[in-house]
Amino acid sequence: MVLAQVVALALAVALTRRIRFAPALRGVLVIPMVLSGIVVAYVFAFLFSNTLPALATSVGFGPLEASILGDPDLAWLAIVIVSAWQTIPGALLVYTAGLTAIPAEVYEASSLDGATAWKQFRLITLPLITGFVLINTILGVKGYLGAYDVIVGLTAGGPGTATSSVAMTIFSGFTGGDYAYQMANATIFFIVTVVISLIQLGVTRGRSVRL
Repeated sequence: MVLAQVVALALAVALTRRIRFAPALRGVLVIPMVLSGIVVAYVFAFLFSNTLPALATSVGFGPLEASILGDPDLAWLAIVIVSAWQTIPGALLVYTAGLTAIPAEVYEASSLDGATAWKQFRLITLPLITGFVLINTILGVKGYLGAYDVIVGLTAGGPGTATSSVAMTIFSGFTGGDYAYQMANATIFFIVTVVISLIQLGVTRGRSVRL
């Protein structure tokens, strides 16, 4: 989740600068957001199982000559990559909205005072988009806790149960007839999600800065 947020914020900062084709680039970058998660997972499963090993074999890179989806220690990495690829567009839109709401005069005034680009980002941009960071964090935690379609399409929870998620465990229990136990799991899962959201709200409350 941290990787997705950092990449999304970096892209948002870059695309809100005065660069050519920025609107077109934003349109291209949000494409993963509108694609079905299961379709994306199947495409990446083919890449991880066939294309990537073939490329690794051609260059003699041993660690990737076999599919990482079959490795209990590396399969989770594929899920992280695909989940981040699909999550970044939504976070990018939220950060872009936050960045465009900051008046340009603020940056102009800081430039006159000799502030560098890094100081502007650290002392102006980040404090002013704290609320947007909170939104993306809550949505990100919710999405990753409930991850299901990407895992099903990539590994189906395997090898073994190495990549099985809470949502998969609950759903498989329901389809297997274990209603009472999985209902209890679902209730606990809901409570944990609410508690995490409340903690995030408490930590960030009062830290946002308004002009």
